[in-house]
Amino acid sequence: MIRVDFQSAAVLSGALLAAFSTALVIRHFEGGGEALAASAPIPVVQAQATVLEPATGRPAQVMRAADGHYWAQARIDGHAVRVLVDTGASLVALTRDDARRLGVNPAPSDFTGKVQTASGMVRAAPVELSSVSVSGARIDKVQALVFEDGLSYSLLGMSYLGRLSAFEATPAGLTLRP
Repeated sequence: MIRVDFQSAAVLSGALLAAFSTALVIRHFEGGGEALAASAPIPVVQAQATVLEPATGRPAQVMRAADGHYWAQARIDGHAVRVLVDTGASLVALTRDDARRLGVNPAPSDFTGKVQTASGMVRAAPVELSSVSVSGARIDKVQALVFEDGLSYSLLGMSYLGRLSAFEATPAGLTLRP
C-alpha cells in the first residue's frame, strides 16, 4: 500500500520550487569568461584535494515561516545575518549590504564571476568566510559569493549545508546536523 502524506508533498514541492526559482549556477569563473548558453551542458568541475573540516556543534532547528520558506538567523564571521535556506544555491550568497556589515567589501575588480539567477545574469565576487553557524551548527572556512546587485536577501547554500552530516526537512522545519 502506498501512503501519500500531502503535507510532506506540499513541503517538498515548495522546497523544489524555491530551489529552481533561486537556482544559482556558477557560470564561468576562470578568466572572466562569458556565460554558457542555456542549452549547453554544465561543465564538471574537478574537486580540489583540500580536506575540509567537518561541522561542529549541536543540531539546529530552522522553523518554516508563514511564507513557506525556511529563514535562519545565521552567525557569519561573528555577525547576525538573516538568510534563506536554499538547497538550490551552490554556495552561500551574500547581498552587498550584508557583506559590508561583515566587513567584506570587494573591489569592483573582484567581481570576476557571472552567476545565473532567476532575475538574470549578475556579477559576483568569490570570498571565503571564516565561519558560518546556525543555532550552534558551525562550519569553518565556507566558500561564498558576494553579489554586486540583484540579490534581495542572503542565501544559505550548499557550501554550508553540504558540509553538515545531514539536514532533513519536516513539515514544521529543518534539522541541521553537524
